Amino acid sequence: MPCDPNFLANIKMFELLNEDDRVALAKVVDELPVPAGHTLFQAGDPGDSLFIVRVGEIELFIKDTAGQKITLTTAETGDMFGELAMLDSGPRTATALALLDSEVLVLDRDDLVLLFQRKPEAALHMLAALSGLTRKADELLRTRVSRNLNEEMEVHSTVLQRIADWLAWFSGSMPFLISHTFWFIVWVSLNTFILKDKAFDPFPFGLLTMIVSLEAIFLACFVLISQNRQAEKDKVRADIEYEVNIKAELEVAHLHEKTDRIYEQMMARFEKLDRQKMTST
Repeated sequence: MPCDPNFLANIKMFELLNEDDRVALAKVVDELPVPAGHTLFQAGDPGDSLFIVRVGEIELFIKDTAGQKITLTTAETGDMFGELAMLDSGPRTATALALLDSEVLVLDRDDLVLLFQRKPEAALHMLAALSGLTRKADELLRTRVSRNLNEEMEVHSTVLQRIADWLAWFSGSMPFLISHTFWFIVWVSLNTFILKDKAFDPFPFGLLTMIVSLEAIFLACFVLISQNRQAEKDKVRADIEYEVNIKAELEVAHLHEKTDRIYEQMMARFEKLDRQKMTST
């Protein structure tokens, strides 16, 4: 049904229009109710109009190659969507689902031409909406590609965790063993053969025992922290491997579909050739 001109006055895209222009545009703009849970359009559908949310919320989403839902944006009151398919006359690139009972304004290409003729500045609002969706798409592409495990863990690690990782690595290295062996030999030699009666830590080397015990406690804590980090890494690695396996499975299924389609086309052509041969003879 036609739109009420008063509604257009509250929409950002039409705020530059005067009263006469809004009345003229309202005669060609339709108002469409969309109940909650209703799909306004799906990805791949032909698109010849754009929509502006008057009331409610419309979720725009796509599904990746793993079949997972990716929400592009949630259009609220005054937000525009569906303009890309209308501008290039191509199929819809996303699915629009009403999250709440909503009402949308429907503009086709002729309505848009009328609007731009009356107020060319309104085109800037459409360009701003397109640029906003492009920015969101860029961010989704950056975060949805196959993740690098080491880079992801490095970003989320704290200074203490990095120190714990380094200490856990160093305590299991040959330099650690050699340095402690040298330290023990020097300590024992000083307190037995060299200093003799002036030894600061005579046998059974109580001070050395206390220092080594404290070192062992702290090293054990750092090793446990590092092991917890490794467990987190293993979990992220398992998630990444699962995503890769799902994508590979879907790609294989897609290849099977292509092969079956090619096979059907070849069989149809063979049957056509056989019929042609039979008719010619």
